[in-house]
Amino acid sequence: MKRPNILLTGTPGVGKSTLGKELSTRTGLSYVNVGELAQEGQLYDGYDEEYQCPILDEDRVVDELDEKMEEGGVIVDYHGCDLFPERWFHIVFVLRTDNTQLYTRLESRGYTGKKLHDNVQCEIFQTIYEEAMEAYREEIVHQLPNNTPEELEQNLEQITQWTEQWIKDHN
Repeated sequence: MKRPNILLTGTPGVGKSTLGKELSTRTGLSYVNVGELAQEGQLYDGYDEEYQCPILDEDRVVDELDEKMEEGGVIVDYHGCDLFPERWFHIVFVLRTDNTQLYTRLESRGYTGKKLHDNVQCEIFQTIYEEAMEAYREEIVHQLPNNTPEELEQNLEQITQWTEQWIKDHN
């Protein structure tokens, strides 16, 4: 494998897609938004009436991505992380956002009621970070604050430098 695989995870609304797309542009790694992949391939296993969203067929998503992940050079963006095989990723970044800002971002996406409340609670209780710490080796899991354009730029620079160093070290 000549290029690393990176997982960007965190509560919906923390900025994974914005970071992932720009990171792909800067590093040349391919970018996969799992939500879009599932939508394009109809990789669903039903519909959740309570949250008003399709239920991801995790096995089909993993099957769909496996070959690409084996080749390396992929940035995966998803709000969950424990469905992916540990062997896929060289580093995992859990993006974090201040709750008031997250609330505003989710509200502007049309989140309401239980869906809005549960996602903000997820961020408050560091649910995705804990999930990542259980699913992957502790030394590859990193939290990054992603509240401002300045923090976004710092995150882009940090991950780009890490990627360049990984490529040097492994080629």
